[in-house]
Amino acid sequence: MNPLQAGGAFNTPGGGYTVPLSTVIAEFKLELLTPAVDIESKLLTRANINRPALQLAGFFDYFDAARLQIIGMVEHTFLTGLPAEKRQENLRRIFEHRIPAVIICRGLQIFPEMLEFAKEFDVPILATDSTTTDLISEIIRWMKVQLAPRITMHGCLLDVYGVGTLIIGESGIGKSETALELIKRGHRFIADDAVEVRRVSAETLIGSCPANIRYFLELRGIGIIDVMQMFGVQSIKPTQAIELIISLETWEKGRVYDRIGAPEEFTDILGNNVNSHTIPIRPGRSISILCESAAINHRQKKMGYNAAEVLTERVMNRATGGLKIHDHY
Repeated sequence: MNPLQAGGAFNTPGGGYTVPLSTVIAEFKLELLTPAVDIESKLLTRANINRPALQLAGFFDYFDAARLQIIGMVEHTFLTGLPAEKRQENLRRIFEHRIPAVIICRGLQIFPEMLEFAKEFDVPILATDSTTTDLISEIIRWMKVQLAPRITMHGCLLDVYGVGTLIIGESGIGKSETALELIKRGHRFIADDAVEVRRVSAETLIGSCPANIRYFLELRGIGIIDVMQMFGVQSIKPTQAIELIISLETWEKGRVYDRIGAPEEFTDILGNNVNSHTIPIRPGRSISILCESAAINHRQKKMGYNAAEVLTERVMNRATGGLKIHDHY
């Protein structure tokens, strides 16, 4: 399942995002065991999930009642071993918190009192044949994307040699034309003009395109083109992790531009630092080849090779007599 292909996250007045429970049910093919309980109005605000083992034993300190609650083999076995009155008491304490839903995994049998409490406290009960661990990991991964902080940035996003490259710059600088040339050179296109960026973790930003303009590219003097129809499905991609930012700007005479690449530059997006380069636009410069070179150089650095550091070390060694003139990389 592609997390960003399933819609359904809404912004609340407080600035946070929510996901309808009905969307989760449809995405993970969950069976609704309580059709009398309304699910359309229920919204999820937490990406994490709780296995209520401690709560079933009576410990409710730090209990986050806004999370989905999942009953797996361990919880089910514990409940089965309890006297009927104690099981009823413990389950009631969980349901009276008006949790968003309970999911029963592995096709386990539901306890009758759970159906009673579901109706009393308006809590849906869902079922699946999936294992508990697999379901939890998939839902958390999906929910983290759906509820992630996000912004919309003006630019073009492409997959260049496997590196998510966001090309930004003022309007008319040539972002779309550069994107078109990169597409023709075999790289994959994600978004033009409006790039939706979501912070799914402290290390990862995911970029995508709004559904209504997905895979369309605007070219001044030509108009709108459909990249998928023109270049085929191999030329497009729905989402991409953003690893590199290329900022295009008009060449300014007299300004000193970086020629070494040390130290590295970074751009802050939603609290994440993204490696970035500023490329001045001037006649005769092939911006697409420069973007390719920046992407390859970024991959080399991730693999442990930094050309700027190697050059600096080589120059210092020669200056101190530590490297012979014929030594080379």
